Amino acid sequence: MTGTSAALTPPADAIPPVRHPDAPAPGELLGSHYEYCFGCGGGQPHGLHLEARAGEGVTVTAEFTVTPDHQGAPGLAHGGVLATALDETLGSLNWLLRVIAVTGRLETDFVRPVPVGTVLHLEAAVTAVRGRKIFSTAVGRIGGPEGPVAVRAEALFIEVKVDHFIDNGRPEEIQAAMSDPDQVRRARAFEVNP
Repeated sequence: MTGTSAALTPPADAIPPVRHPDAPAPGELLGSHYEYCFGCGGGQPHGLHLEARAGEGVTVTAEFTVTPDHQGAPGLAHGGVLATALDETLGSLNWLLRVIAVTGRLETDFVRPVPVGTVLHLEAAVTAVRGRKIFSTAVGRIGGPEGPVAVRAEALFIEVKVDHFIDNGRPEEIQAAMSDPDQVRRARAFEVNP
């Protein structure tokens, strides 16, 4: 990253991240945390439908295919959509820490255009933790997992309680998520920044 803000630099007393013992196993598909999430939910017809997998340590990999619905300039992915893909991938890291966290800051570098029809290969890692702050980085490549870098980001996530969503979310959606009889789906709805 160039010109990274001080807010994204872990302080000297930050500690290395520790993968939670109950985190999904490396290679495991994480699935959607909420059906209507624009980033990973299947209930969004024009969403990213991003699929993330747990990696080694506190890392994830993800992919999404840029469709005509994701255009900015003719034939190219919209920069905001690419930032969303990075944010969604970075947010998936919190499943490996088993914490509820939201994006506090996201800085994105757009390195090269991403054409419609491209599969964007993303990789993210938590770099440090200090109290409620989680520092992480991500990179998106085209042409394969080892292909040229198209986008990259650094982020700061802040650990929150479930009350953050209850107090600030639209009551209808919060109630529907909390009333889901599937306990796992109910818990996952609040695991990642929606």
